Order: sequence, then C-alpha cells, then structure tokens
Amino acid sequence: MKAMLLNNTSSFEQNPKPLHMVDIPIPIPVEKEILIKIKACGVCHTELDEIEGRATPSFFPIILGHQIAGIVAQNGANANKFKPGDRVGVGWIFSSCGKCSFCLSGLENLCSDFKATGKDANGGYAEYICVPEVSAFIIPNQFSDAEAAPLLCGGAIGYRSLKLANIRDGQTLGLTGFGASGHQVLQLSKFMYPSSKVFVFSRSEKESRFAMTLGADWAGLTDQTPPELTDSIIDTTPAWKPIVMALQFLKPGGRLVINAIRKEDADKDQLLTMNYRQHLWMEKEIKSVANITRKDIEEFLPLAAAMNLKPTVTTIALEDANQALFDLKKGGLHGAQVLVV
Repeated sequence: MKAMLLNNTSSFEQNPKPLHMVDIPIPIPVEKEILIKIKACGVCHTELDEIEGRATPSFFPIILGHQIAGIVAQNGANANKFKPGDRVGVGWIFSSCGKCSFCLSGLENLCSDFKATGKDANGGYAEYICVPEVSAFIIPNQFSDAEAAPLLCGGAIGYRSLKLANIRDGQTLGLTGFGASGHQVLQLSKFMYPSSKVFVFSRSEKESRFAMTLGADWAGLTDQTPPELTDSIIDTTPAWKPIVMALQFLKPGGRLVINAIRKEDADKDQLLTMNYRQHLWMEKEIKSVANITRKDIEEFLPLAAAMNLKPTVTTIALEDANQALFDLKKGGLHGAQVLVV
C-alpha cells in the first residue's frame, strides 16, 4: 500500500517536506482488530506538533493522521462489531488499557496507557489501517467521506470542549481561533444552545467574515474587545496569546476551556505576562481538554447528523500531504483540509 511516512522530527523551516511516499505491506488485522481501506483523512494541527517535536511520536518511521473515514475490508479472528463493507471512522483514540479507574469510568482519555492514532500507532495518511474494532464508529450516511473526516477530531473534540464549557442556553460563548474545530463548534453551539450568543476571536478579518457567515453574533480579532463579557470561552488555537486575551473577556466565575494537545512556544520577542486581577481574579477557571473518549465520538456523530452539520472542507491528494501541512502552518485556511486516498 501507499503511505506517507515521517522518519524524524524537524521544523518546517529546516524541512518543508517532512513526509515521504513509500510502498509498504498492507497490515493484517489480529484478534479484535479490523482492517480499514481508507477513503479520506483529515489534516490536523496535531500533525504539525508531531512533525516539529512538540508531541513526539512513540516510534519512527510512523504514519500520521487521526481523522479517518473508510470501509471495513477485513475482520480479525475475534472481531464482530462490523462486517466488511461497513463505512466507519476512526479518531484520535486508538486504545487504552481498559482496566484502570479512568477506563472503567468512561474517562479512557486520561488513562496513563492511552495510545493515539497516528502518534502511538500508525495512522491514516495511507491506503489502509488496522485499528481495534472498539475504536471505530459507523459514519452516518448523509456525510461524504471528506465531510466525515473532520467530524472525527475537530468536531468530536469540539463537542467535548463544549460539554466542558458548561454553559446553559442563553449564556454567551466565546471561541478563540476559527479553523477546523472552531467552525464546527460554532454550528454545534447554535444547535445545542439556540438562545446563546457566540463571539468569535480570530487572527484575521478573513476568518472573522467567515465566522459571521456561519452565524456568529460578533467576530473580531484576538485582541479586540467584544460587545459584552462571555460566560465561557473555548480556545482552539496553537498559540499562547489568545489564552491570555480570552481570560480578560470572561465574566466573574467564567470558564476558559483550552482545546489543544500542545501549544507552540511563545515568541521570545513578545513575552506574555498575566496580571492576576485582570486575568484570573473573580473565580475564573481554566480547564484543559485531554484527548477524547469513545463516548464523545459515539454521541457526536448522530448529533452532527441530526443537525446536518456540514464541515467546510478542501480536498487534497494523499501525495500532496506536505503542501497541505505547509498551508496549515501558514494559517488563513477556511475550515478543514482533507486528504483523499
């Protein structure tokens, strides 16, 4: 099969083409695994973190990618959840121990033996993948493969973030960053909390205009003051500045949810400072999102189907994955990029 391999970590400045197309054997599913013929795989900022060493993969060479839509091609000896021909998706969660207190309580995302697709196991920048059957999910029929791929990470992790934001209908929600996850969270929040205002903080006027077309009640740049303070803010950016700015736009008792696996280092020439009274006083909260649970995906996919959530996607050939990652690094993209296989 064809696959895009990462051999080591490096910055994009040092190596603008870190992935290499190779031919390798198709993996064979064992026990409770399934073999999936991949149709599409979303491109996520986490792949940049892996390539540049902020979230170093467990082994090299490795196949990146964790927003996978495809067709079940073969079952392992004891796999019976799906049948060949079923259309399924795979997200960031590849496996966990299944025995610890976190796993037994449905919080396998906090398991110390959590393994991530495309980081601790080969991922979706390829023609085939083997995964545990428990970590694959039926894709609703109304989504194309390209539309389904971003739902499996940006959408599902956005859904988890929205739950952790702990808002009630009628309260005001803020979103910092407006990429693959942010544009889905906006649509999702409008469906789940129809009386709530949503304010979007982005890094460009182009992104602000895009947010307004999707129903934002206000959109401005990261450091612009919104019409009113927010009850909660979800941060989906790779940077530190939006966090500091967001904290000062929270109401007393407000919550900031940071939806990111890793953050890029702050620019040493623009050191960020936090003022306790301005940013943290009045019982403001900061909560991080760690990975994703299977339940998040199980709950989110039917919800996305019910509301007919349609991610904005740009499709790219698998062999052009390096260009897709480079464009993501530059920023300014609308919605999500999806590799088609």
